[in-house]
Parts: sequence; C-alpha cells; structure tokens
Amino acid sequence: MKINIITLGCSKNTVDSENLAGQLTAQGHSVYFDCQRNDCDTVIINTCGFIGDAKEESINTILGQIAAKQRRHNKTRLIVCGCLVERYKDELAKEMPEVDEWHGVDFFKSSLHRTISTPKHYAYLKIAEGCDRSCSYCAIPLIRGAHKSRPIDELVQEAKQLVANGVKELIVISQDTTFYGLDLYHRRALGELLERLATESGAPWIRLHYTYPASFPDDAIDAIARHPNICNYIDIPLQHINSRILNSMQRGIDREGTLRLLERFRAKLPKVAIRTTLIVGYPGETEADFEELKQFVAEARFDRMGCFAYSPEEGTPAYRLGDPVSDEEKQRRVSELMALQESISLEKNRQRIGKTYRCLVDRREGEYLVARTEYDSPEVDDEVLVRQTRAAIRPGDFIDVCITDALENDLVGEMV
Repeated sequence: MKINIITLGCSKNTVDSENLAGQLTAQGHSVYFDCQRNDCDTVIINTCGFIGDAKEESINTILGQIAAKQRRHNKTRLIVCGCLVERYKDELAKEMPEVDEWHGVDFFKSSLHRTISTPKHYAYLKIAEGCDRSCSYCAIPLIRGAHKSRPIDELVQEAKQLVANGVKELIVISQDTTFYGLDLYHRRALGELLERLATESGAPWIRLHYTYPASFPDDAIDAIARHPNICNYIDIPLQHINSRILNSMQRGIDREGTLRLLERFRAKLPKVAIRTTLIVGYPGETEADFEELKQFVAEARFDRMGCFAYSPEEGTPAYRLGDPVSDEEKQRRVSELMALQESISLEKNRQRIGKTYRCLVDRREGEYLVARTEYDSPEVDDEVLVRQTRAAIRPGDFIDVCITDALENDLVGEMV
C-alpha cells in the first residue's frame, strides 16, 4: 500500500512516526511524510494533545483528512493515533465516525527499521519514554505514563547506525532528558550517555534538548565542556522565575535555585547558548509576577526563548485552580515577553558580526545556503543565510562562515 503519515506536535512524536514508518516499510509498503499528498491508500495522523492550540491543530487536521477521504469517495483508510487519542478516544470516535481506526500511544513501538523523516543529515535520538514529574499544568504523565529509560548500549548502537546512514547531528530528546537512567540504573546517567555518544557514535554534533532544571546532573555539564562534538547548547524549559508560581507549578526548584543553575552553566560553559520556554497567564500570576518574569528575561539574556500562554488541561492539578487570566491578557503578556526577547536576540546577533563559525548546511533557498551554528537547533532557532559561491556545497556539509549582518532571528554571512 501507499501510506502517508502526518505528524503533529513535538520531536518525540516525530521519532514515533519514524519507527512506525520503518515497520511499515519493512512489510513492503511505500511510506510518505507529506501533508499535501492525496493519492495514498491509507493516511495515518499522529496527533498532539499537549495544550489547547495543539489539540485544535490536531482536530483541524483530522477534519481536513476526513474531507479529503470523502472527495476520494471513501477509498482512503484513515487512522488517527497518538497523544490526543490517548486522552479523548471515546469522545473523538463519537464525534468523527468517518475515521476508520483510533489508537493511543501504544500504537508506536521502537523499531530496528526506522525511516528518518527529517533531512538526512540530522535525526532525533529518543532516550526515554514517559515522565515521572508532577508539573501541575502538564498532561504528559497522564498520556505517556511513567519514565522508562532505554539502555545505554541500545542507544549507542542506534546512534552509530544513524551516523553510518549519513546523520551529522544527533539531537538527544525525551520528556525529561536529565531524569535519564534513574529507573534503569538507579542513578542519573545522562552524563555517562553523553560521554559514550561523544566517544563512540562518530557524530560530529550532539545536541541536548528537554532538560529539567531541578537536580540537573553536573556530569552532563562536564561532558559538554569536555567533548567538542557535543554542542555548546542547552535546551531547558524554566517556565517561570517567581518562587510562588514555581511552587504551584510543582517544578521542584525556586527562583534562587534557577539563578544558581544558570550561573553554573555559564561558569563551566562560557560559550553556551541557553534556550528556554516560559509560561504566562498561569493561575495566580499577577501583573507584579509578570513584571518579575520580564525583569528576569532582561537580566538572564537567553540566547533563544519561546513563550506559551497557559492552557488548562483536564486531570492536571492546576486545572482545579481555574483559568482566571483572560486570553487577551495572556496574549498581551506573550507579546511583551517575545518583543523583549527579540531585542536581546538582535543585540546578541549583532555581536557575532565579523566572527567566523562552523556551520551545518540544512538546505538551499534560491541563491542562498541556509545553515546553522552549533548554537542553533533545527526548526526552532536562528539560521545563517550564506550566499552560495561553491556549487559543490550540499545539505549536510559543514562550512566556515564569516557573519556579515544580523537580524532578530537570523544571521547573514559569507563562506570563508
């Protein structure tokens, strides 16, 4: 059969879809990752159910594929699976009987035959499933269950295989990468894993995502400092800085602990790029709390930052707190915080003018190569636009680039 897989949500979902695609390909099917394709025998939608906007996107995608199925006189089999279905299967099945099959997250299994859907020079390495945290606003433990680490040997073997297939950048992910190993080895083993990936995988770049601020393992910081093929990059969703809000969020860390952690990062990793995400409009967040958060962003000067409006999720502890901050106020706070971050990003990018960086080429766009420094992750961070002067350069190649201009979210440069 010709099967099209549409993946919504985070990079963890991307890996799930890639494992599924590998299994289907091994069975002889032709598998595609193309939202626009309309000639397949089966369409599989891997949904996201994390926050309100993600759920809305999932619903709209399902409705769109139902309409496409009807235009093909119901000749397409439509399967919907993943996080949204795990939470709302019965309600969804009742409202959308046109869908042929509904499956939760158990639909996905790890596979020795994984089909990469990202550009072939980078891939996500999912080191664990589920989450043992109890963040008050988050439904992930309800959807994905308890944290389950994958063995180090298995991960190293997968990493070697990915590199052998042309992957230049491994992006380490899970719901909480800093929790890695506690269930399997009864100790935090992220540092050990990074050490072995750095020395055994052969990957030129290894990047760390989805870390958690409470009890951040020092040996992971040491591994980044020790190995040049581990990018000077930490993705760490801090969510807030006010201690009362953090306590209500059940984050296991307060303002002082957060500030000390950032100091540790910058003391041990002077060149580190820190990416974070924040939540505004959490129940009980006053205007004074928001101003404290803005001041924190102004002083912390993150290299990259995202911001989300709080979304009440059924079944979470925070859901009982109601949703007192209006949607309009939430959006105002998001806009103010992101405008502040854009000014910081522009200033930091301007400081890069005249400096030369090793960059990984992602793609071509017209007369430009689009590349990234080690301080930027694909899809979410800045890019470097490089006027192409050598026809032999291809996506996946490393090039040295001198930065000549800077924008809020992009750099412009020339090959050295």
